[in-house]
Amino acid sequence: MGHLRAFLFYVGAGAAAALFASLGILLLPAPFVLRYRVVTGWTRFALWWLRLTCGLSHRVSGREHIPEGPAIILCKHQSAWETMALQLVFPEQVWVFKRELLWVPFFGWGLACLDPIVINRAARHNALRQLIDQGKERLGRGIWITLFPEGTRVAPGRQGRYYAGGGLLAVEARVPVVPVAHNAGLFWPRNGFVKKPGVIDMVIGPVIDTKDKSAREVMQTAETWIEGQARRLLPIADA
Repeated sequence: MGHLRAFLFYVGAGAAAALFASLGILLLPAPFVLRYRVVTGWTRFALWWLRLTCGLSHRVSGREHIPEGPAIILCKHQSAWETMALQLVFPEQVWVFKRELLWVPFFGWGLACLDPIVINRAARHNALRQLIDQGKERLGRGIWITLFPEGTRVAPGRQGRYYAGGGLLAVEARVPVVPVAHNAGLFWPRNGFVKKPGVIDMVIGPVIDTKDKSAREVMQTAETWIEGQARRLLPIADA
């Protein structure tokens, strides 16, 4: 039954992605805010459809910590779920990801309509400079930036290396950092087809002020909070 539910989810989400990506391409001449609101309509549908087909919903705590912005979101990365959910919790944002994602039919095309910061991981130095330059430009336009500091999805209970790019950008742009933790990997595992029914918990942490701090200090503060919360959200037997 779980495989059937997941199949229905992907069929519906895929068909909707084709529609919204096509709309996004047609709206390329339009202002960013309009394109964002239209294309992320897919996200609203996908999470509603996920709840309907797979019985997987979510709850968010800590919304009171969201500043007026713009700011940088540093989020734990466990699944594909948080890439969608963050769009419904925070203001208009762009994401930092590897350029290969743009080649995914419809999904990548939709992302391309939303002014992402696309990097080439093979050229690490140039990628960092690109992140800072383009990140400052987006922040200057009042757009938030979402980064997954571990760079890849990590299974619940595990921790990857936290890269300094988010901290460097925050310090140079003089904007705050908002840490986010969740337990989506318990329900939507990396490369997992079946989605377990339940309620995903997302927690938004207190704003990290970057004034008079080094990038290393910013990242250490974010890492400590995120990993502590991620452990707290594990089942008791695994914590």
